Amino acid sequence: MARTYPIYKGLQKPLVYRGFKGKFIYWGIGALLAGLVFGGLTITLVNIWLGTLVLISCIAGGLVFVASRQKQGLHSKAGGSAILIHPSNLKKLHRHGQTKL
Repeated sequence: MARTYPIYKGLQKPLVYRGFKGKFIYWGIGALLAGLVFGGLTITLVNIWLGTLVLISCIAGGLVFVASRQKQGLHSKAGGSAILIHPSNLKKLHRHGQTKL
């Protein structure tokens, strides 16, 4: 008698964490790390109050940017409407095995 195993049906779905999906999770982590780095540098070099403001604004701005990009879709691409014509280089083909007499 053959054994049956349950199949997990969600394998093709993107990873979701706190509302961020797929690649946008990494973008959100990048926004958090960039805010911490810029805020920390500003705190040490300029002022604690300005650094705190930079820290909060970088993190909030980055997460809002990531959330707005996520609304465009997981696989959003630039929709260029230009017509691209690639020139053919058929005359410059080197034919192997043919010799000129």
